[in-house]
Amino acid sequence: MESPIPVDLTGVAETGLWTVYHRAAEATHHDTVLPDPQAVRLVAQLDFPFRERLGPARSGVAQAIALRALAFDGAVRTFLSAHPDGTVIALGEGLETTFWRVDNGRVQWVSVDLAEPLELRTRVLPQGRRQRHIPCDISRDPDSRWMERVDTSRGVLVTAQGLLMYLHPTRVHKLIAACAETFPGGTMIFDTVSRRFSARCRAGGKGPGGYRLPPMPWGMDPDGHQTLQAAHPAITAIRDVPLPVGRGITGHVLSWASALPLLRNNRPIITSLHFRAAPSDSARR
Repeated sequence: MESPIPVDLTGVAETGLWTVYHRAAEATHHDTVLPDPQAVRLVAQLDFPFRERLGPARSGVAQAIALRALAFDGAVRTFLSAHPDGTVIALGEGLETTFWRVDNGRVQWVSVDLAEPLELRTRVLPQGRRQRHIPCDISRDPDSRWMERVDTSRGVLVTAQGLLMYLHPTRVHKLIAACAETFPGGTMIFDTVSRRFSARCRAGGKGPGGYRLPPMPWGMDPDGHQTLQAAHPAITAIRDVPLPVGRGITGHVLSWASALPLLRNNRPIITSLHFRAAPSDSARR
C-alpha cells in the first residue's frame, strides 16, 4: 500500500483538490458517467481532509464536474482524430486526469500551471516522455513564456478547464488573443461560469456543496461571444460545447440547460474557439 502524501494547497490551487474529490466520488457510482481510476487513487492516497475542508461530495455536483470533464475529453479526442501527433496544452491543469483517459500513444501533453500544483502533480501522477510541465502563473500579465516552448508543427489544442473564471476579464481576453496569435490553425476550449455566479462568488457566497470557492472575476453568459470575437481577428469560429447527457434527472437537466428558459442564461458554459491558419508561403507571394 502506498504511503499517504501530505498536501496543503490553498486559494485557487485548492480548487484542483475540490474537482478531483468530486470526480472520484462520481467514479465510484455504480452507473458512473466517467470512470476515473486515477482520481479514485489520488483521493485515497492524498493526506488531505477533503470532507472537512471542502464539504460533502454531493452527487449532483459530482456528476456535473464529471460531465464537464467528459465534454473536454470529447474535444481532445476530436482533435487527436485529426492531429494524432498533435500537442495538447492544458492550462491550470491541477490534478485533472484527462491524459490517461484520452491518450492515443502519440499525443504530446504540456501542463502549464503554478509551481506548487505542478510539483504535486509530478509526485502523485505517472509521468512519461510525452508529458511536459511548464511552471507559469497564467494570471500574470504578461507571462506567455510557455508559448515559446511548445511544438506547434503538428497541431495545437489549448484547454483551460476550471481556470479562466479566476482571471480578470482583461487578462482572459489578452490570453485568448495571445493564443490566437501564437497558435495559428489551433483550437482553444475553456469553460466559465455565468455573470450571476461570478458576482455571487465575488461577494463571498458559497458554491455547490457549501464549499466557499475563491472569487471568480470573470463570468460570461451566452451573449458574450461577441466580446470574444473582438479579442483577436484570427478567431474565426466560436461555438458552445454541450455537456454530454448524464444520469437521471440531474444529468438530463445539466445537458439540456441551454434550452431551458430558467437556466439558459445562468449556467456554466463550455466554449470552443478556432484560430485562422497562417497563410502559406505561396499565398504570401
